Amino acid sequence: MILKQYYLGCLAHASYLLGDEASFSAIIVDPQRDIGQYLADTEKLGLQIRDVFLTHFHADFIAGHLELRDRCGATIRLGSRAKAEYAFVAMQDGDTLEFPGVRLKVLETPGHTIESISILAFDLEKAPAKPYAVLTGDTLFIGDVGRPDLRASLGWSANDLGAHLYDSLRNKLMTLPDETLVYPAHGAGSLCGKKLSSDTVSSLGDQRRLNYALQPMSKEEFIRLVTADQPDAPPYFTYDAILNTRERATLEHNLEQVLHPIDLDEVLRMGDAGVQILDVRDAAEYAKGHLAGSINIGLGGQYATWAGTVLDRNKPILIIAEPGREPEAALRLGRIGFDHVNGYLNGGMEALASRPDLVWPTDRLSAPMVAEELASANPPLLLDIRNPREWLAKHIAGSVNIPLNHLEERIAEIPRDRRIAVHCAGGYRSSIAASILHQYGITNLVEMAGGLAAWDAAKLPVVLEA
Repeated sequence: MILKQYYLGCLAHASYLLGDEASFSAIIVDPQRDIGQYLADTEKLGLQIRDVFLTHFHADFIAGHLELRDRCGATIRLGSRAKAEYAFVAMQDGDTLEFPGVRLKVLETPGHTIESISILAFDLEKAPAKPYAVLTGDTLFIGDVGRPDLRASLGWSANDLGAHLYDSLRNKLMTLPDETLVYPAHGAGSLCGKKLSSDTVSSLGDQRRLNYALQPMSKEEFIRLVTADQPDAPPYFTYDAILNTRERATLEHNLEQVLHPIDLDEVLRMGDAGVQILDVRDAAEYAKGHLAGSINIGLGGQYATWAGTVLDRNKPILIIAEPGREPEAALRLGRIGFDHVNGYLNGGMEALASRPDLVWPTDRLSAPMVAEELASANPPLLLDIRNPREWLAKHIAGSVNIPLNHLEERIAEIPRDRRIAVHCAGGYRSSIAASILHQYGITNLVEMAGGLAAWDAAKLPVVLEA
């Protein structure tokens, strides 16, 4: 048996290749939408991709099941409670997929979603009666369990799904042997839970001992625990969950349609018409000079997640990038189903060399320089755009906390008669915030380079949670 994990850091997403060398067969579980790595690896291994499983309809990314179906003829397999526009094989609790060296057995484990399944993998050569691993999707993470509140807009209450999750964990997964390896669909940084570990594999025995949600408790206590203090879900989550149930264009087809250069005059016309201009360069480069009115979401951070949070999926997007990086920018938008890209600025920022009137800088200051301004007779308003949990744990005295994902809806709280100093943890999110503030005409601002990390490095005072 071959078991390979693929981990996509920017989306904290894990997908899997299960291979049977005896029958030259491969199964892909929870694939990302760009499927090149699965095709390359199966070709090297001499395997054919015959099946693709989705453990559930993912909300935080668009899965590559249709891409694998169209490219390889793979059979799509979903849980028996799934409903989708495309043809699939419904897998019920206890159903198996048999190969000479590998057996896969489906456990229906509703909770994160109603159609969620987990997949037991048996290595028939080594231990045919004992599962080697369980691929748990978003039911069980390392250090956490899947949140049950993401389907409220689709008719499921968090309490109902939380009750299902309790039963799935206790009656299905926790009955497995301690040595069973746990391979989840997400790790630290995912918004599908609140306490995910940075580890990407564990044993069920370790999870039984260490995972807070698997400790002895009543169902009512469990539901209260797993529904409390969940992070805000980005607005694209419901959109992606629904799109994963639908027949749609493949990523390769879409990229062929959207990746074309557009000259500056047309870009300006498109911007005036309401197209979203997305500058994907590093925050420091963006600060040196950018097209007025553009939004900065750098490729170096959680690009897709923040694009799905900040951008309007109903308005076209035009990309400004360092020349050569436009395909990456569009592909990573495609991973979350943001296929509405209308092209990219031909030549990148070089196209604006003769139009300095269109180029705006963002004032950036070091942490000690911001501290000096804060201590002056006319200090700026210090705007901390981290999430509330981060702010409570540690913040600069006198700062105002408006999380980045709520900045636009709370823009009226930002004074226009006072200088604004904006910061985050390390400088990535504050650049996004500065670009949003500029769009609303708030230009008397400074961005603190390096964020709170730079403030700490300069040994400047902070307020710590009691």
